Amino acid sequence: MCSTLRVRWTILPKTAPQPWIACSGCGGLRAFRCSDKIRLNANGRRLDAWLIYKCLACEKTWNRPIFERRNVRDIDPAILAALQSNDPDWIRAEAFNPEALRRKSQRVDEFAEFDIAKEIRQETSDWTTLEIELIVPFPSSTRLDRLLVSELKVSRTRLQALHEGGMLRTNSDRDDVLRRRIRDGTRVAVDLAAETDREQWWKPLATGSPL
Repeated sequence: MCSTLRVRWTILPKTAPQPWIACSGCGGLRAFRCSDKIRLNANGRRLDAWLIYKCLACEKTWNRPIFERRNVRDIDPAILAALQSNDPDWIRAEAFNPEALRRKSQRVDEFAEFDIAKEIRQETSDWTTLEIELIVPFPSSTRLDRLLVSELKVSRTRLQALHEGGMLRTNSDRDDVLRRRIRDGTRVAVDLAAETDREQWWKPLATGSPL
């Protein structure tokens, strides 16, 4: 008989990374935010595409290159359609790409705040193990231990003790997985057989139900 309560947490960061760029309007380095707008420029069969950012202080714009002088025939049709329509989902995915920003800026600010949706994937009345599947569609700066501490209301010391004692396991072979950033597809299993408050405390926190 299955003894596992399986839940899925979908984590969506609230604020896109903000690059620091030399602002021609302010005369110094300033943080820029994504405007959620694409700029395209066609020259014959070649296309330039930029994601537009704005200075937080003066609204001066900066065009972050997506690609330049690219032959239209070499562009994936789905990407081309997204660029031409300013597709919000495609733009959001591109805005949450800190590595692309680091190649073009001197500093990138990332933000830990996120929205989380919790859903039950499998439930049984006599469960003893909690398994959490993480869905992280965009890169997040949130560490796994901080996520679990925040959502399960346990101390970091206890979390570490559970991990070291083999009561908390992940699908990663890294010893420092709790201190790493959360990643899409991460699974966390917590053995709660010795906990008498599984239904009253752990389940509501894991599933997002009222305590």
